[in-house]
Amino acid sequence: MNTLQEEIGRRRTFAIISHPDAGKTTLTEKFLLYGGAIQSAGTVKGKASDHHAVSDWMELEKQRGISVTSSVLQFEYEGYHINILDTPGHQDFSEDTYRTLMAADSAVMVIDGAKGIEPQTRKLFKVCAMRGIPIFTFINKMDRDSRDPFDLVDELEKEFGIGTYPVNWPIGSGVSFKGVYDRERKSVLIFDEFHAGRKKLQGIECDIANREKLKELIGDLASKELCEQVELLDAASYELNMEKVWAGKLSPVFFGSALNNFGVESFLEYFLKMTSSPLAHDTSTGVVDPFDERFSAFVFKIQANMNKAHRDRIAFLRICSGKYERSKEYLHLQTGKIARLSQPQQMMAQEREIIECAYAGDIIGVFDPGVFSIGDTVCDAGMQVRFMDIPTFSPEHFAYVEQIDAMKRKQFMKGMNQIAQEGAIRIFIMPGAGYERLVVGVVGQLQYDVLQFRMESEYGVKYRKTELPHTVIYWVKSSPGTISELRLADGTLWVQDLRGNDLLIFQSDWAVRWAKEKNPGLILEEYPKMNEQND
Repeated sequence: MNTLQEEIGRRRTFAIISHPDAGKTTLTEKFLLYGGAIQSAGTVKGKASDHHAVSDWMELEKQRGISVTSSVLQFEYEGYHINILDTPGHQDFSEDTYRTLMAADSAVMVIDGAKGIEPQTRKLFKVCAMRGIPIFTFINKMDRDSRDPFDLVDELEKEFGIGTYPVNWPIGSGVSFKGVYDRERKSVLIFDEFHAGRKKLQGIECDIANREKLKELIGDLASKELCEQVELLDAASYELNMEKVWAGKLSPVFFGSALNNFGVESFLEYFLKMTSSPLAHDTSTGVVDPFDERFSAFVFKIQANMNKAHRDRIAFLRICSGKYERSKEYLHLQTGKIARLSQPQQMMAQEREIIECAYAGDIIGVFDPGVFSIGDTVCDAGMQVRFMDIPTFSPEHFAYVEQIDAMKRKQFMKGMNQIAQEGAIRIFIMPGAGYERLVVGVVGQLQYDVLQFRMESEYGVKYRKTELPHTVIYWVKSSPGTISELRLADGTLWVQDLRGNDLLIFQSDWAVRWAKEKNPGLILEEYPKMNEQND
């Protein structure tokens, strides 16, 4: 029986981030294969197969071959208890990814060897840097034509302002890709395109100084090139400093091919040894140590209707300290009520397993009867901690959404409310218009497609959508008179949130300036405030 410290010490909780199509979901599934969590990897975009990526549980994800919501995946591997947070790569779902990163202790950044750093990778890295969490880089698709590895490493350092330490080094790329040289183990891992899903690839010990053996393994030309490159790395690159890695200042870099299952297991083994056990978290009253025996956790994600058979709503909690026990009651800080967290479960995408206990570092899902919001704290009654705010983002696209069938008003509002509470959309009411016509704001246009799909498939509701030219929204913090009397540019919308707060939606920044100039005493505040749902 492990002690509390031992159980927490073997937890590893990390997110996988990338630009779309860099191979993030494929890499995730190869991790699951090694952990025995799945028997065969799904094909993320394969039309010839009925298999889909196990982390893509939503029907729309399977149809489109993209991840549109974060998934939680858990498994055991060589004594470690692993929590993977697989995030959407598409920028339209970046808010979900940002929130999920708040629950991770480290991040694996997947980069396409041919494309290098792409816009979404850049954005997600900034969130990781903001939290100071360790970042490990997997440069993928080396079996295809790729950029020069020195250029890729140099780009990482210049773009992100961090050091890099290549743990292995590629031997060619594309049709001339022969494998990687492991600088730490001083061994060569030979690439075999027919390797497919074999469990283990053994590295062949070969010091870079043993030119004859190296020539036998990879050929004369490749061995000369490899020797020159590794010697240059040894002389000019950063040294491996684990303190800097844990502080997010140095990124260990690995090369491989997730699709061909090459270099993945070696990367996973290095990563688990290099990354840290659960990190401490900041709260309003100081830092919470994960090894504190008192239980504390925060809600970072809410998802309705993950299981069609249950039609329930799950709140995902990141445990920050202590041990969760199913039999105990805990304080929900925002309501001040003591409650038992019912139906506690750990996840394999939409598959669930009821658990009796969990530890700091773990992600658990609990049944949510509608009381939890993103950012809420749950803890032992005597703890009274409030975790730091989770970033939220202002909508950039707006549309009128009108119900078609008046007989389905109840289903229409239930669906809109539940999806809004997940943080995927923002809904606003036009004073005097009632609930038949809402204004829906989203960060990215694809969220409208997800909303339509989910409303039809989960709630049986169809609606009309009319896109608006508006791009900017503000709270009305103070007004010189009633909102209806304000002098506003044509097209400016006055709306209210579900709590009755007044907001103005503008078509341009010029319209915002005009409103302020023409209405002395009008004070506008950026929307949303951090964690405004908890204020």
